[in-house]
Amino acid sequence: MYLPLVILEGKKIQRIVFSVKASSEVVQHLYFLMEKVYEMGGWCFNLPTRKHLESFNLLRESTREPNLIGFGHLEAEAGVSLSGKPLHRFESKVISTMIRNVVPPDLVRKLFSAYPHEDVLTQREIDRITFDRSRFHQALSIFDPKAIPFLLIGGRYGDWLWGLGRGDLLKVMLSEARQKGFIPIFSGQWATYVLPKSKRLEAAAYAIPVNKRKAFFDLNQALDLIKKFEKPILSLDPLAGGKLMRESEQAFSFLLNELKVYSVFAEVTSEKDIEPLFQTMKKIPSLIPFRKT
Repeated sequence: MYLPLVILEGKKIQRIVFSVKASSEVVQHLYFLMEKVYEMGGWCFNLPTRKHLESFNLLRESTREPNLIGFGHLEAEAGVSLSGKPLHRFESKVISTMIRNVVPPDLVRKLFSAYPHEDVLTQREIDRITFDRSRFHQALSIFDPKAIPFLLIGGRYGDWLWGLGRGDLLKVMLSEARQKGFIPIFSGQWATYVLPKSKRLEAAAYAIPVNKRKAFFDLNQALDLIKKFEKPILSLDPLAGGKLMRESEQAFSFLLNELKVYSVFAEVTSEKDIEPLFQTMKKIPSLIPFRKT
């Protein structure tokens, strides 16, 4: 079945990237759902974990289909250290710093359900956070840029590094990924906070959760920002973890036709989810201009 297309840095991708979530996330179950998606005509897959990556590699081997495209994920913490130790070892202090300096008080409990009450990072500590090239390249090494040309770099640490005033480290990571042959995509969680700060990154696109159940700090401000954003936006979690599956037609129409996002990363949890998403996407136009042949 045909799915609408768009071009991102010279590569054709589908306007829906399938994010498979099986009830039991073992490789065989993930592979089964990926195979069903492929059999119906899907060839773009979100790969948030190693098990997804393994399933994707198995699908490429079994189908011998060179045109399958994967979107890998690399948390920004994989490339940063403090005093020679991975930054995630100081996560409680990082979160405390975000709560004190960045997050609106009314959203603290929503964003950090079990947040710590610890000292914040001092400015001296923040200044001593460095790019850890060795760890970053090790994390990068599991991806093959031929099969997985797109790499989402950031995640929650993408937001937090901006909150610490260390966006310079993100710039280095995206640059390093490009040098290794990847097309980097910045990924974040808090649209109204990170999009203005990250728009000058050398990223092919910006991936953020976009749905009406997500905390943006301010939904209306986020939607206005997305509409006016000059670079491609990819919508993570457009169906709110499956809660909007029955409203997928309205959700996709809003995102792809009104907000003009490039692609949506839609999650499927079972075989029965797949066909409705294909039927919904048939009503969405491609963004590749028609050419007479």
